[in-house]
Amino acid sequence: MPAETSLPGAAAMPTNGWQRGGAQAIRRRVVDRAVGIACGGATIVVLYLLFSILWTLVARGAGGLSLPTFVHSTAAPGTGGGLANAIVGSLEQTGLAALIGTPVGMMAGVYLAEFSRDGRIVPLVRFVSDMMLSVPSILVGLFVYLIFVEPAGHFSGWAGVFALAILFIPVVVRTTEDMLRLVPRAMREAAYALGAPGWRVIASICLRAARGGIMTGILLALARISGETAPLLFTSLGNLNWSTSLNAPMASLPVTIYQYAGSAYDDWVQMAWTGALLITAAVLATSILARWWLLRNGSAR
Repeated sequence: MPAETSLPGAAAMPTNGWQRGGAQAIRRRVVDRAVGIACGGATIVVLYLLFSILWTLVARGAGGLSLPTFVHSTAAPGTGGGLANAIVGSLEQTGLAALIGTPVGMMAGVYLAEFSRDGRIVPLVRFVSDMMLSVPSILVGLFVYLIFVEPAGHFSGWAGVFALAILFIPVVVRTTEDMLRLVPRAMREAAYALGAPGWRVIASICLRAARGGIMTGILLALARISGETAPLLFTSLGNLNWSTSLNAPMASLPVTIYQYAGSAYDDWVQMAWTGALLITAAVLATSILARWWLLRNGSAR
């Protein structure tokens, strides 16, 4: 019988393949561990910065939390003024901007996600919305000043509301569209199969399924406009006296903080830290209450 022949190195091939596979497995584990450590380190850095900011606000701003702060208007240095007019002005302007921006942003997001998937106007609307997300807020303030304040001849709270609403809307538009696109198409098809009209499917199925994410977007928009100073300097300007009229210059916490933070008076600087703490606490409390409500209703995403 002829002697069996074998190619040179044939016996070594399995060993080399096993060695290459083992080396690749070790390399994957090393890379995975390195990426995990890097992500963990980045998380620690972010948490450290976040808690450092919160601790600084509490340490420096808590000293100004007293009854006069909430019942007295801003006043001259050393006279024991408070932030009542600024708090009320911020609540009015931010609340009205949210009331205007939420339905407009949601309807635009619904249109982009549900009604015009192949429409020619959709890319333009989406481009403008994305551009407005990154536009500097001071440009919005200048725009509102030119079309609202200058023709009227005076600053007003309505101009501030309009400027904040312009900043509010793009965040809600983008979030609503993204959340609606995450709703499974099978849910829509099941509703259509039962004979539900399009508006009912959107209102009762899609928006209900996506309301957790949409609420998160609304809270993000609210947090963005709560601390905006630049647009209010060109619109509502500020007011050292008590005023709740939206047709006149109106005080706000961001503008008051801007004016007080660079002051040479210690009591004004203290009020600036207290105002920053109040804004942060208000946004944090609103977010916690909204998430609690969503969790209670079983719709948090």
